[in-house]
Amino acid sequence: MKKGLKLLALLSLFTLSACGQSDPKKVTTKTTTAMENVINKPENPYYSNTDTTKLNVPDSEWKKILSPDLYAVAREADTERAFTGTMWNSETKGTYYCAACGYRLFKSNQKFTSSCGWPSFFEQDNKNSITFKDDNSYGMHRIEANCGRCDSHLGHLFDDGPEPTGKRYCMNAISLDFVPDQVAIAQNKGKLETIVIGGGCYWCVEAVYENLKGVEKVVSGFSGGKVENPSYEEVCSGRTGAAEVVEITYDPTVTNLDEIFKVFFTVHDPTTLNRQGADVGTQYRSVIFYKNEEQRKAAESIIKELNDSNVFSSKIVTTLEPFTKFYAAEEYHQNYYNNNKDKPYCQMVIQPKIAKFEKVFKDRLKK
Repeated sequence: MKKGLKLLALLSLFTLSACGQSDPKKVTTKTTTAMENVINKPENPYYSNTDTTKLNVPDSEWKKILSPDLYAVAREADTERAFTGTMWNSETKGTYYCAACGYRLFKSNQKFTSSCGWPSFFEQDNKNSITFKDDNSYGMHRIEANCGRCDSHLGHLFDDGPEPTGKRYCMNAISLDFVPDQVAIAQNKGKLETIVIGGGCYWCVEAVYENLKGVEKVVSGFSGGKVENPSYEEVCSGRTGAAEVVEITYDPTVTNLDEIFKVFFTVHDPTTLNRQGADVGTQYRSVIFYKNEEQRKAAESIIKELNDSNVFSSKIVTTLEPFTKFYAAEEYHQNYYNNNKDKPYCQMVIQPKIAKFEKVFKDRLKK
C-alpha cells in the first residue's frame, strides 16, 4: 500500500489501516440467484461480468481507463479509509464484481458485517476468482488478495473470520461493483426516497443532481426558517431564516445517501459560512435537512471523515437541521440551467460545477 487515497474522488485522502476484526459471527450459506452481465462501462474495453479470459494489461493502459481513486487501489495497492460508504455493512442480496475488469468475486451469501469497517467475506466465489501473494510492507506480514482475472489489488486475507472457513476477505469497497439480485430489486422497486440539501444557489445544485444516475427528480425550493411558503424575494432578503435547497427524489436501488453526500461535498465549498462565492447570506448556507436518524447519522459520518482527513483547509461548517417543510420555488426557477444555458451566471458559475461533477463521477452519469 502506498500514499493515502482520496476519499472523495480527487478530493479526500484515505488513510492506511491494518484491517482489524473482532467478534466474528457464524454465517449460514444460502442460495441466491444474481443478475448477470448488467454493468456496462463503455470507456473500459476490458470490463465484462461474464468473460473469464485472463488479462495482461499494463498499468499505463489501466491508468487511462480507471478513475484516479480506483487506479490507486487496484494498481498501486493503496487502501481506502475504513467505514467508507455503506457497502461494508450492507445486507442487500446480490453479486460483487471486480470494479476494474468485471470479474465475479463474491456473492452476498458469502458476506458478513465486520467491525473492521471494510466489506468482508468468509469465502470467494470460486477457486479462480481471487489469487494471493505475500505482502511484507509496513513491517508486517499479510496475504494480499488480487482479482483472479486482471490481478488488481482488492485487499487482504485474514484468519479471523466466521465459520465455516474461518477466513476474512477484507476488501476495499472501491475495488468492488455490486449488482443486486432480481429479488432485491423487486422488493425495493418503487420505494423512492427523498433528501433535502442546500449548497448555495439552488440552480447550481439542481443542475448537478439532475445528471446523477438513480436520481428521479430534483426540485428547487426553500426549507428552514419561520415564514410559511416564502417567495424568492423574501428568501433573498435574508430575513426569513430559510435556505435555498433542492429536494432530491432518488431510487435507493441505484444510488444512496453516501453517494449523494459525496457529490454534495464535491461540488460546493462546505467551509465558507453563509456563502458560496459571490452569493452571501444565511439563505446560501451549506445545510442538510435530515428527515430521519439514518440521514442524520450518514451526514455526521461523512463530515467527520472529511474533517479527520483534512480534506479541506478549514473545518466544515455544514449545518444539520431537522426537516420540517419544503416549499417549491416558482416555476421559472425549476430546471433553470437547462432553460438558460446562454446566460452569464450559467456559463461562469454553474457550468464549472457540472464539469467538475462529470469528471469525478463519470461512471455515475445518466446516459
